[in-house]
Amino acid sequence: MINTTRLCTEFSTLAAISSPSFYEGEIATYLHSRLEQLGARVECDTSAHATGSESGNIIARLPAYNHGDAPLLLSAHMDTVSPAQGVTPMLQDGVFTSAGDTILGADDKSGIAQILEVVTVLRENNIPHPPLELVFTVCEEVGLLGAKNLDFNALHARHGLVLDTSGVGMVACSAPCANKIKFRIRGRASHAGLNPEHGISAIRIAARGIEQMRLGRVDADTTANIGVIHGGQATNIVAAMLEMLGEARSFSEEKLQRQTEHMCTCLREAVRHYCGGSPIPEVGVECEVIEDYPLMNVSQDTPILQTLRDAAVTLGQTLEVGRSGGGSDANIFNAHGIATLNLATGMNKVHSTEEYIRVADLAAVAALLLEFVRSIPSTAPHISIEASK
Repeated sequence: MINTTRLCTEFSTLAAISSPSFYEGEIATYLHSRLEQLGARVECDTSAHATGSESGNIIARLPAYNHGDAPLLLSAHMDTVSPAQGVTPMLQDGVFTSAGDTILGADDKSGIAQILEVVTVLRENNIPHPPLELVFTVCEEVGLLGAKNLDFNALHARHGLVLDTSGVGMVACSAPCANKIKFRIRGRASHAGLNPEHGISAIRIAARGIEQMRLGRVDADTTANIGVIHGGQATNIVAAMLEMLGEARSFSEEKLQRQTEHMCTCLREAVRHYCGGSPIPEVGVECEVIEDYPLMNVSQDTPILQTLRDAAVTLGQTLEVGRSGGGSDANIFNAHGIATLNLATGMNKVHSTEEYIRVADLAAVAALLLEFVRSIPSTAPHISIEASK
């Protein structure tokens, strides 16, 4: 029952709206109107005060139709990475790409389009479904800020789907926890030509520390990276200050803690090396560990996963149950007691100007989502979102 032409039109409309992180105002306005047209009760929360975005998160509620189960959460994020100004989606030979030097925005406007199409089909065909809570977040790409600042007291759903991972025919039931680590390395300045021996280079300290770190694919569960380095004043000054930003991720909280401490220890030992084993007051390293997102680990026995598997079987689709190497809003929903899976939307080569999505995949995921929603078993008397509040 998925209307592929309508779905493509919706995706094109969404993709053409510029919405880099913090600038989601226009797409939020569009979604507010679009969801009201579909009969939803729509609100924009107050998270913008905390995130600095033009908009808060959009929360839309649709009452159940001839169905009595608890509310179901469906979610995607409104923001994209850059370059995102002047996106012109182009459809050729069944594949959407960007016509210019921008991202396409299938991450995550494919997920939004699929949710909107499913709601449209449910309503125009009077298909029984549970109460739906639709959450479209801001600032996901810059640290899941929208989800982190969502008022979870406003949600009643205890299970749901986030549509926000690459590929097709895959659902993630686990994702790593992660830390960001800010390193501030203090050396001792001196003239690089006149008396370099009097200086202690923060750059050399950093280089030695990084060389000793286990980075990249640390083990089957853990990755780590140093991604940003700033420091130094001039070529004729031994660098007295350097700042670095790194991260560690793991599917094990214990391994994440060990990797984080390992990275800090490597820099502390590099400081001791260049200080000759004796402390020098002005030379040192500060490590600030910032918890980025919590571990996501949904049981393989969770009922919604079985419902999703059954839906795939009904449609003759293949569904791989796996884990995602990155965090998503699903991590945050799970941390707040909402058992949430992350369903692949068909997007590919995300976060690049080579991003694309096939129409066939866009429609196949929408069909799977529709079958999933209509297959949620009804186990209680009819309720609606309004009645449950």
